[in-house]
Amino acid sequence: MADEQGYGLLKGKKGLIFGALDERSIAWRIALACKREGAEFSLSNAPVALRFGDLDELSEKTGAEVFPCDVTNEDEIEELMENVKEEHGQIDFMLHAIGMSPNVRKKQDYKELNYQWMQQTMDISAISLHKVIRYADEADILADGGSIVALSYIGAHRIFSKYSDMNDAKALLESIARNYGSRLADRGIRVNTVSQAPTKTSAGKGIKGFDGMYTFADKIAPMGNPTADECADYCVTLFSDLTRKVTMQNLYHDGGFVTSGIDEQMINDLAKIYADDEGDE
Repeated sequence: MADEQGYGLLKGKKGLIFGALDERSIAWRIALACKREGAEFSLSNAPVALRFGDLDELSEKTGAEVFPCDVTNEDEIEELMENVKEEHGQIDFMLHAIGMSPNVRKKQDYKELNYQWMQQTMDISAISLHKVIRYADEADILADGGSIVALSYIGAHRIFSKYSDMNDAKALLESIARNYGSRLADRGIRVNTVSQAPTKTSAGKGIKGFDGMYTFADKIAPMGNPTADECADYCVTLFSDLTRKVTMQNLYHDGGFVTSGIDEQMINDLAKIYADDEGDE
């Protein structure tokens, strides 16, 4: 996985990775996989995340420079892109793994959303993708033939009640990826989202009911939930030259969950549970 011997898929490539927090985060595992495959890159996260996370440790492991950036602040994004340009010149790949909802954190019911918090959710979790692509493009650091990947979730298409306004944010994120993908296609720059299964990260564990969401997906998916390291390997292929014509797609990495109904074991378990309930009446 992330620390195994690689294939040189990203040899000579340079990139920018947003959102790594600690060793459990998907962006962290992607950074390790990119390093394994020969890439050089910079790391970025919000200043508050740098204070509470372990990004310095990842920097030491990968040799990556860390640049703090609040992705809701356009001046900071512009400054970040100039720093990345000074560090790498142009970049061949960019990962957007940024998401946060005050409404989810504070367990606000969807019918009673705080709209100011909802705007923050959209700004941080979705509109930030538009901003980082825009300012990277304006700084002329996006190399022709490059690849941009943003991490999404099936909540963009199906309702997971505890995911609240993050369902809406992921839907917007995927739309932005498609729209920007169409506008960068003439330069061979791909823009895709990866809809990863529930993954046991620090961010995921902050969602009320996450354990139930994880178990449900794991039971339904024929292959079970993929790990963060498996997601990292998949993202490496999207950053590589092996996927030069894959763009404007939402790509499911979920062990088959999205196209599955329900397995027989779960049917039997549910039948037993409801039979027991009826027997108790």
